[in-house]
Amino acid sequence: MFYDEAKIHVRSGDGGDGMISFRREKYVRQGGPDGGDGGRGGNVVFVATTHLNSLIHLQHQKHYRAGNGVHGTVQRMTGANGEDLRIEVPAGTIIRNAETGDILADLTEVGQEVVLLAGGRGGRGNIHFANSRNQAPRVGERGEPGEELWLTLELKLIADVGIVGVPNAGKSTLLSVVSAARPKIGDYPFTTLQPNLGVVVLDDYETMVLADIPGLIEGASAGVGLGHDFLRHIERTRVLIHLLDGMATDPLQDYAMINDELALYNPDLAGKPQLVVLNKIDLPDVKALAPLVREAITAAGHPFIAISAVTGEGVRPMLYEVKRMLDAAPVSAGTGVAPAEGAPVVIRPQVEERAFTIKREDGRVWRVKGKEIERIVAMTYFEFDDSLMRFQTALERLGITAALTEAGVKVGDTVLIGDQELEWGE
Repeated sequence: MFYDEAKIHVRSGDGGDGMISFRREKYVRQGGPDGGDGGRGGNVVFVATTHLNSLIHLQHQKHYRAGNGVHGTVQRMTGANGEDLRIEVPAGTIIRNAETGDILADLTEVGQEVVLLAGGRGGRGNIHFANSRNQAPRVGERGEPGEELWLTLELKLIADVGIVGVPNAGKSTLLSVVSAARPKIGDYPFTTLQPNLGVVVLDDYETMVLADIPGLIEGASAGVGLGHDFLRHIERTRVLIHLLDGMATDPLQDYAMINDELALYNPDLAGKPQLVVLNKIDLPDVKALAPLVREAITAAGHPFIAISAVTGEGVRPMLYEVKRMLDAAPVSAGTGVAPAEGAPVVIRPQVEERAFTIKREDGRVWRVKGKEIERIVAMTYFEFDDSLMRFQTALERLGITAALTEAGVKVGDTVLIGDQELEWGE
């Protein structure tokens, strides 16, 4: 089975807590604060590699987590950073937010890396909060929690040329003749059950990558047959070889049907440069039919050539014509994305950090949501009075205190922020 889709849950590492401590050493008076900072949490990094050609390695494990940062310690010592989680995927993998479907990254080139989720920053120790007015601060920060997300991964094979056609047109045979690929070949429908790639070498140095997919039948764009699941693999190709079965009842009807299905699946596919190839001209009936098919295809605006994949007749001229079309085709044609330049950018909707919402729940319970305030809550030491005062100042600075008062919060009401449950006081 060919695995070209996967769904996984990833989480970046939590930052380490900053330390609240004071120097205690014999004969040293008033040693002052010496709490060190926590280490940064590990990032979640995706890497495009050559030694993978499917997503099968992501089928058996669904949850992945980067390392947490180590807590800061005494004597101003900073904790170690958490280990990054590096997930290797084949080149051509698209990463989406599983909940929204938004594309987060598109790894089109070998060696590309993208930090999809950043690790939480380490909390600061109390050495950062000393000043002339407070020389012994009992204030520090806990580590920032990491981010987590369900992702869907979709593989689109990176090939120059896609071979399309009805079942048993001879696509796999052609691929085996022109390359070192050894796809399964048989005389029954749907012999090909997964896409196959082959590298064609012309004149000892010119190369191109061909991909054939399971045969297409009418209704493939709507999910009929096997080809629909693999049509995505020809979206990145720049040229199509449209292989016609010369022994079919009506090759021209097959030609029209396949083009209709390509257009219904993705209009860009119908606009790709296309070389129409009539196969099996080693048979007398097909050889006699070739002139009629040529006339109809050229009238439709597509170049045409007749071949026999079994005997090799016409195969070499076909490859040279495909290479000519490939050289003339734009590099980014039909990929759906601009040509990659360096590491891809993670696409995320802009979030207003300071924005917040207040919602009343169950009488005297209030829920406050907001990116910055939830981060502050997660990083606050609530067991120290100095830290509580700093948190109270943050509520006022962000306008949350005033907003809650205006909404009608009363003394003794419960205020929920993130995972913290607080009681509203004077």
